Amino acid sequence: MKKTLLPGLLAAALLSLTLPSCGPSTSDSEDDIVTAKLPELPAAPDTTKGAKQPEQFRELNSVNATEDIKKMQPQM
Repeated sequence: MKKTLLPGLLAAALLSLTLPSCGPSTSDSEDDIVTAKLPELPAAPDTTKGAKQPEQFRELNSVNATEDIKKMQPQM
């Protein structure tokens, strides 16, 4: 009987401490919270400086990349 008494009391004490923390909140002060709408997000900045974007983007492959690199290099 002595071997089961101490673990039983310990288990009961731990259970009594954890049960109130798992239950729903019963305080009325939390129900009085007023929710407000968040402000609208600002418009995205224009990073194109007014330039018109191409309607269809070029495919990203090695041939097109090589052509673009050649256009960026200074001519000798």
